[in-house]
Parts: sequence; structure tokens; C-alpha cells
Amino acid sequence: MTDHATDLATEAFVAHRNLLFTVAYEMLGSAADAEDVLQETWLRWVKVDLGEVSDQRAYLVRITTRQALNRLRTMKRRREAYVGQWLPEPLITTPDVAEDIELAESMSMAMMLVLESLSPTERAVFVLREVFEVDYDEIAEAVGKTPAAVRQIAHRARGHVDARRPRRAASPSETRAALESFKRAIETGNPQDLLDVLAPDVVLLSDGGGVKKAALRPVFGAEKIVRFYIGGSAKVEATITWEPTVVNGSPALAVHVDGELDGVLAVRVEDARITGLYFVRNPEKLTRATSETLQLTLR
Repeated sequence: MTDHATDLATEAFVAHRNLLFTVAYEMLGSAADAEDVLQETWLRWVKVDLGEVSDQRAYLVRITTRQALNRLRTMKRRREAYVGQWLPEPLITTPDVAEDIELAESMSMAMMLVLESLSPTERAVFVLREVFEVDYDEIAEAVGKTPAAVRQIAHRARGHVDARRPRRAASPSETRAALESFKRAIETGNPQDLLDVLAPDVVLLSDGGGVKKAALRPVFGAEKIVRFYIGGSAKVEATITWEPTVVNGSPALAVHVDGELDGVLAVRVEDARITGLYFVRNPEKLTRATSETLQLTLR
């Protein structure tokens, strides 16, 4: 490839990089793996004859999807060997990502866990169709299926997701209010205040990756979770602070112990009460929570 052609390829790749990263991340739930997919996409993209490409965005999305599918299938073995609960890698995002309601909902921790229950192909089809509104014909080329098969897969995946998603996505202000109540209850150590903000059937998932202490199985029920947090905080002699942040397009809390980031807490809120708590402590998943603020896009 000539220098001029390489420059043109680079320009196109950079122009769509945020979109490609978002596609890969929503398919994989891992920013590190999404970055690897982008590297693989670039290596293939620079070998393409741009004169034969009528839609650069669609072509790049197709390459990214294929590479993400390959990686998603190999990641299954890693997930099976994972110690304790696996949660997506949290991304600290710019506040305006929350203004794109569709994007914010699709990449929320709760939704990412729902996507984990889909097969690799179902996940790819759902993400491309429902989140990015890619045409069925383009999706078919990306996943190696016929357009008719893709429509069936999309219908099946949509039904699976709709059965598990919240009845109504909480607004950023509702989520912030619930988090503020949660934070205040933790800081004051008042069990009743914590019970008031938690739904009776709330579930806690915590991810330490076998490196940091975390519940190995889900914790169900408000009373058990109150004991988990209030009791656990009482045993810690260090200074713990809970700082508001924006994770995956939604309000969240960054937990610091003696000034060092120790974890990120995302929540699912319904009817002003917290129904899901997602606490990531695995240090390998917190690197971008300290070094980057990402602007993601559907464009």
C-alpha cells in the first residue's frame, strides 16, 4: 500500500474508531479485548483496496464484528475458569454519553450481563441491529448468515433480552438520587436507610477476579446485602470514600480506600429503588477507570 493509500486508510479508521470500539466492547464486555479487536481490524483494513469499498463505515464494522466474534468464542474458556462472579469491565465515560438513552441502556452493566446469556452470534446480531441499527443484509455479511436467518436470530435475541430488561430504564437523575441515598446510608452506617433504598429482592454481584476479596456467588435480598456492606465496612480500618462518577453511560460510584481506587459500583434502579448492585474490584478491570474517560458513539 502506498503512503497516500495508508494515509487514507488511517483517516477512515480514526474517523470511525469510537464506533468500532463501542461495537467490540458491547460484544465482548472487555475494553482490553475490544482494543485487541481494533488492532486486528486495523491490520486487515490496511490491506484492503479502498477503491473497491463503497461504504467504509460498513466495511470496518464488518471486519470488527468478525474479529469480535472470533474472540468471543475463545473467551468462553477464560470465563469458565474465572474465579467467582464475572462482570463486564467498567468504562468511565463522559457525562454526555448518558444523554444518548439508547446507547447508555445498551451498555449498562445490567444489560451487558443480559447480553452475556446470548450465544455469540445472537449477541452480535442484537448489538448490530438493536443498538447500531445496521441493515440485515450488512449483518448477514458480518456473521456469515443469510438475511432471513439474521432476522430470525434478531427476533429470538430481542425476545430473550426484553424478558430480562427493566420495565422502564431509570433516568440519570433517578439513578443519581438512589446512589446518593445508598452512599449516605453506607457512610452513616444506618441499616434502615440502606434498607429503604434497596428493593427487597435486590441482588449483589461482586467481581474480585480471585485477586481481591469478593462474594463468590450472588448475594440475594436487601437484609443480606445490608449485612454485607455495613458489617464489612465496620471491619475495615482504612478510610473508605465513595465518589460519584459515570460508568458505562450511567451514574455510579468509585470506591477509594486510603485514596486509592479499590472498586467501581454500578447499579440498576427501578421505581426509585436499587434492584441490582454490580461491584467490580478486580484490578485488571480497573485500569481504564483510572486512566481514561471515553467518549463512545453510535455514529
